[in-house]
Amino acid sequence: MISFKKTILPIFLATIWISLSEFVRNELLFKTYWIDYYQKLGLVFPSEPINGAMWGLWSLLFAIAIFIIAKKFSLIQTTLLAWLVGFILMWVVIGNLGVLPYGLLLFAIPLSLLESFIAAYIIKKIS
Repeated sequence: MISFKKTILPIFLATIWISLSEFVRNELLFKTYWIDYYQKLGLVFPSEPINGAMWGLWSLLFAIAIFIIAKKFSLIQTTLLAWLVGFILMWVVIGNLGVLPYGLLLFAIPLSLLESFIAAYIIKKIS
C-alpha cells in the first residue's frame, strides 16, 4: 500500500516546488528572452494553457523520478542524477531541435541545479 506521508506527500510537495521554480524562471525571469529568441527563429513561443499543463505534468514526472532515485542514492547523488535526467537530456533534445537559446544556459544551469537539489531535499526529508 502506498503511504500518503512517505510517498504521496513528498512527491506532491516536490512537484509544487518544481512547478513554482519553472514558472518563476521561465515566465517571470526569462519570458521575454524566450519570446525574442523564438521570434528570431520565425516561431511563436508556445505559451497556451496546454503548454502550462504539460509543464505541470513534466514537474510531476520529474518529482516521481527524483523520488525513485532518492531511494538508492545520497542527496548529492540524487540531485546530480535527477539534474542529468531532467535537464541535461531536455537541453540535448531542444538543442537538437534548434530551439535552445544557449545563452540562457548561463542562468539555467545554476537555477536548475538549485531546483533539483531542493526537490531532492524535500523528498529525502519527508519520505
